[in-house]
Amino acid sequence: MNSRRLLLILALTGVLVAYLALDLGRFLSLDYFKSQQAAIEGWRAAQPMTAALLYFVVYVAVTGLSLPGAAVMTLVGGAVFGLLWGLLLVSFASSVGATLAFLASRFLLRDWVQQHFGDRLRAINAGIEKEGGFYLFTLRLVPVFPFFVINLLMGLTPLKTRTFYWVSQFGMLAGTLVYVNAGTQLAKIDSLSGILSPALLGSFVLLGFFPLISKKIVGAVAAKKVYAGWQKPARFERNLIVIGGGSAGLVTAYIAAAVKAKVTLIEKHKLGGDCLNTGCVPSKALIRSAKLLSHMQRSREFGIREAKAEFDFAEVMERVQRIIKTVEPHDSVERYSGLGVEVIEGTAKLVSPWEVDVVRNNGKNERLSARSIVIATGARPFVPPIPGIEEVGYLTSDNVWELRELPQRLVVLGGGPIGSELTQAFARFGAKVTQVEMAPRLLMREDPEVSELVMQRFSAEGIVVLVEHTAKQFVSEGGEKILIAENAGQEVRIAFDAVLVAVGRAANLKGYGLDELGITANRTIETNEFLQTKYPNIYAAGDVAGPFQFTHTAAHQAWYAAVNALFDPFRKFRVDYSVIPWATFIEPEVARVGLNELEAKERKIPYEVTRYAIDDLDRAIADSEAHGFVKVLTVPGKDRILGVTLVGEHAGDLIAEYVLAMRHGIGLNKILGTIHIYPTLAEANKYVAGNWKKAHAPQKLLEWVSRFHRWHL
Repeated sequence: MNSRRLLLILALTGVLVAYLALDLGRFLSLDYFKSQQAAIEGWRAAQPMTAALLYFVVYVAVTGLSLPGAAVMTLVGGAVFGLLWGLLLVSFASSVGATLAFLASRFLLRDWVQQHFGDRLRAINAGIEKEGGFYLFTLRLVPVFPFFVINLLMGLTPLKTRTFYWVSQFGMLAGTLVYVNAGTQLAKIDSLSGILSPALLGSFVLLGFFPLISKKIVGAVAAKKVYAGWQKPARFERNLIVIGGGSAGLVTAYIAAAVKAKVTLIEKHKLGGDCLNTGCVPSKALIRSAKLLSHMQRSREFGIREAKAEFDFAEVMERVQRIIKTVEPHDSVERYSGLGVEVIEGTAKLVSPWEVDVVRNNGKNERLSARSIVIATGARPFVPPIPGIEEVGYLTSDNVWELRELPQRLVVLGGGPIGSELTQAFARFGAKVTQVEMAPRLLMREDPEVSELVMQRFSAEGIVVLVEHTAKQFVSEGGEKILIAENAGQEVRIAFDAVLVAVGRAANLKGYGLDELGITANRTIETNEFLQTKYPNIYAAGDVAGPFQFTHTAAHQAWYAAVNALFDPFRKFRVDYSVIPWATFIEPEVARVGLNELEAKERKIPYEVTRYAIDDLDRAIADSEAHGFVKVLTVPGKDRILGVTLVGEHAGDLIAEYVLAMRHGIGLNKILGTIHIYPTLAEANKYVAGNWKKAHAPQKLLEWVSRFHRWHL
């Protein structure tokens, strides 16, 4: 603690001790003022300026120190100075004093509170930063809430001082007027309860609803302004139109149909989106075949002297297509039609906030209208404009599934999850793979130790990983394709037969009428916390909305988009991103939920780290998969989980226990107290909880227990 804080604490403590020791509170009682009313009014008449100044200073001190007596002081202001001057003095003195209490709380406690509880307060902080003035105004209008508590609590938040002052000045005005006016009749008041009658309190509560009603009115006016110039249909043909049949679109349509809304789903290609047709499903099918080959190459680890596999890469890719066909009925037109969704195969374009022009794949044109619209158009692989890339040709996660011949030399641009998954898979089929990443390591969102384990494994499998290499140009020389990259100012030339571009994904924004309607889109469609766009009845969900581009988060957003689109203005929900898990399906498999150390440090969130090395786990040893670790970040001194990183076999499955724990506030103590089947990989979750418990064992108590056992021998 710095010296200034210490001095302020000592000063405040001294004042409070003096207040209590000298019983100064008796001077702030209603009975005392009534007994001295004539003398005080006489002195005020003789020296009005001095009396006003002294009253102002004392009032500021009482409120600034959060002492009891402000209500009585307000009554006295009305009795001594009258309604007008009393209101003026109290209004400014109370606001100044409240601001001093606010600043003292902020100076003494905010850093400590945010350091220890910042993660829990994140949502509150975000709300205060966005609408803190509105919340404070509502609280100030209702004197049921103790103002000194509001002053101190607001000091712990990010609310700006000037906002606190002027909102307090205006927000307390109504309550101040009531008390000052009552003070003009001080002789008739026997207690403070006589001022705030049930009827008056009810009036204040209704007054507290005023800003809420005002906000609704302001929102309605703003919406009317947004819709100005558009002709709203007299009636709507359906409740909801969903544009895009990927994960977000399908779940949105499913929920709408489930609650018996009339919903139309429009998709120009295949239902299921990228995940089914070019993403999650085909990549996992390919990875599974590649993993079988890797196990055969490791046969001696399993006690098998030799294992061989003959395969045709074309047959492997045909299996991938069969897997897609098998899963396809889950997302088929027939299934969703059976659920009550009108499915249209064609292209859609917004022509007004309520209308969509559709060109069906059979050539038929029509215009559809709906009360609400959800845009779920997904994303596509981003291809950087590297000179020569179009001339040499390239693969992406969209068209790589068309391959039927294995490239002998494959360059993969990108060290993220998609690039890393396909790098390892193709290498296991026998391609000589070079992975090129401009960042210092692979999987930059994960902690460095995770990247190190992955890069070590890739290197052991014969993959050439080139980090800090920037692709500059593609050329063809003598019939051979070459990537020219730059590393530390030096040119690096890499010959290849095929290049796979996996440097990220770009939202599908063009051709849907977004520009014509003025819907803001910068990389993704801009939405608020309810997933609403510029137009309150138009929502966006999934990859096109961000900030995460995972199938499961698209489905997560879809619930909010569907419910908000169908039930606003009666009820709507802010989308919750507090517990988002993901996994990268390589070996070693990587999964995470919540914070890792990188993010905790960036956001200055205090944490403790507990680790368990999976190479000590019985089942991992038995499976010859004794590698990886579980790393749990917790609140210092507590078992509350801030985040988990899991590296090892089936990490994506094992992380689910922590997702559940974080979502429902379950700590490591309860995980430790839960039976886990032996021998399973899931025991790693229990053992890391055991390591945390061991590190937080009550040493003093254990010393006494040890003495007891020695005595009991």
